[in-house]
Amino acid sequence: MLPFSEIKFAIVGATGNVGQEFLKILHERNVPYGNIFVIASERSIGKTLQYGDAQLTLHDLDSFDFSQCQVGLFSPGAKVSSVFAPKAAALGCWVVDNTSFFRMDPDVPLVIPEINASTIKQAKRNIIANPNCSTIQMLMALQPIDRVSRLRTVIVSTYQSVSGAGRLAELELRKQIAGDQTVERFPCPIAYNVIPQIDVFLPTGETKEEWKMVMETQKILQHSVDVFATCVRVPVVRGHSEAVTLELTHDVPLVELEVALNDFPGVTLKRNSYVTPLDIEGDDDVYVSRLRKDPYRQRWYQMWVVSDNIRKGAALNAVQIVDKLVEFGMLRKG
Repeated sequence: MLPFSEIKFAIVGATGNVGQEFLKILHERNVPYGNIFVIASERSIGKTLQYGDAQLTLHDLDSFDFSQCQVGLFSPGAKVSSVFAPKAAALGCWVVDNTSFFRMDPDVPLVIPEINASTIKQAKRNIIANPNCSTIQMLMALQPIDRVSRLRTVIVSTYQSVSGAGRLAELELRKQIAGDQTVERFPCPIAYNVIPQIDVFLPTGETKEEWKMVMETQKILQHSVDVFATCVRVPVVRGHSEAVTLELTHDVPLVELEVALNDFPGVTLKRNSYVTPLDIEGDDDVYVSRLRKDPYRQRWYQMWVVSDNIRKGAALNAVQIVDKLVEFGMLRKG
């Protein structure tokens, strides 16, 4: 078995929010700087990124040899991943891709390690997909409940931070708060506003972000659940929030759901208080609060779910997938 500290990592999209979080987590895991290759577009060649006390020089994606790495952590955008992830995988490098490109590919596992890690063993292309950040935090809260009583219906409204749209989106929010009302990254101003659109609209009237939550839920849970999502961008820098209403197949005492959530790894339940994005920035867990039973209808429940979308919603989930590759003995030695 190849120890985690001996893995050689290629970080593709290293200058972005998720790429920077990859580096932070790997440094926390004591991965030596000599085992990390940071990769970005041609315009970044020769620049450096901080890694602890070390400086890592950025490599050009077009010319990088992925055969020297066991794992590629990708977050460069779907178009780039569509080209370079298969190339890296063909050279024996396991790719954990954070973009949307491979998520619905039947040959690519879509993995939240706490929920469906075993599907990693079914990978046919040396590629594993990271789910959408909103899907990850929602299903982390729903999976323990689904084990108590099967989910029938999920109605979710998301309140998604601008960091999910990248660093330039964060900058746009800060500029608008400072008085510059230039709109570039969003359909309309985001400062002091909420925007009920994330990604493009589909012919069904839903946005692609809403479609992702519906389809990814079915693939990960591996059973049919009626999901109806409304995804909203809010003027929060980091941390997504979700109001989740759910119908179960059986009426269950609230205490049973509380026990299930308490016992589930990676979930923290707050009983007598609620959690906001500012409370959990940089935290690994998904937080559930305001869990309550509908007083007027049986089998219906509601909860408030908050998580750091860059941490568990992206980078941490990908690194936890690598943990499973190690555990399953699926990584080649260098």
